[in-house]
Amino acid sequence: MQALARMFAIALKEVQQMLRDRLTFAMAVAVPILQLVLFGYAINTDPKGLPTAVVSQDTSPMARSLVATLQTSGYFRVVETGLSEARGDALLQSGDIQFLVVVPDDFGARIVRGEKPAVLIAADATDPSAGGNALAALSQLGSTALARDLRGALAPRAAAAQPFEVRIQRRYNPEGLSRYNIVPGLVGTILTMTMVMLTSLAMTRERERGTMENLLATPVRPLEVMVGKILPYVVLGYVQLGVILGAAFVLFDVPMVGSAALLLAMIGVFMLANLGVGFTFSTLARNQLQALQLTFFFFLPSMLLSGFMFPFRGMPGWAQTLGEALPLTHFLRIVRGVMLKGSGAAELMPELWPMLAFLAVAGGVALLRYRRTVD
Repeated sequence: MQALARMFAIALKEVQQMLRDRLTFAMAVAVPILQLVLFGYAINTDPKGLPTAVVSQDTSPMARSLVATLQTSGYFRVVETGLSEARGDALLQSGDIQFLVVVPDDFGARIVRGEKPAVLIAADATDPSAGGNALAALSQLGSTALARDLRGALAPRAAAAQPFEVRIQRRYNPEGLSRYNIVPGLVGTILTMTMVMLTSLAMTRERERGTMENLLATPVRPLEVMVGKILPYVVLGYVQLGVILGAAFVLFDVPMVGSAALLLAMIGVFMLANLGVGFTFSTLARNQLQALQLTFFFFLPSMLLSGFMFPFRGMPGWAQTLGEALPLTHFLRIVRGVMLKGSGAAELMPELWPMLAFLAVAGGVALLRYRRTVD
């Protein structure tokens, strides 16, 4: 009985100590809830309603039936029609659309003549899983799209195996290799985890060891402390980048179509944004355990909502909105755009501005919180 009483006293003391550590207790409750919500509602491995542009000047009923069949499949959502092929290629390059459908201008007339016109469907294959099911659904397109048009005198055309040919073109990743998508994405995920974690731990460690008081006794200003703490980790980040890219080229044969200098500059902005987050966490955490918990709480949605593990366009609207607020989402588009598409600065500018805005907010909050910590 005495042993049970002593164990109960220790357990009661541990519960009281756990309740005093409010941040740790909150993380223990919040992380499972976050995982349930994200995996239960936000993750979708079969994305539908993918943005599609149609290049065609053919106004025949057969051309319209073809486009209507694409939309009724559920996988294709036509957002642009009547545009030039060059404009369609530009939209595919920038990532604004997932598919580009090119229908010959004499599509209907050639069907009537008994010819077999070719319909080109170009897909952005930088993420093979995003459009894999949609491309698989095209296998029935030739036999179903014109079923209602090929009647009467045109019935013999429907008896043919395929009244028209569907040519699928997987751009930027013709073989559909998953490593072309995963390995560039690992650059962003690894840097996100290490930059946030190392910075938050470095500042929290100084507070635990009592060396923060010595730092505060110097005439160094908060901004100077922040920049001085961040710069070494920027160098470390570039070292990590060299290791990852070296493995990508040597072991996985991932191409570098675009400018490596442009990619390095974009990575610098991305690292600074994550370092700002880590600095902010260091002002919130009282110990290194809390810093690790906050890091994980930021890293989990970044990994799941950015499009690294699951197709971004397959998520519901609210999840995409949250994902757009994360720097990793925009960086993944940048690194894949540079390495696989050869995108230039003009195409990447829409993804750079959100990272700069995030950097400004994270840096401002970190500096404000540091000033309050000093006070």
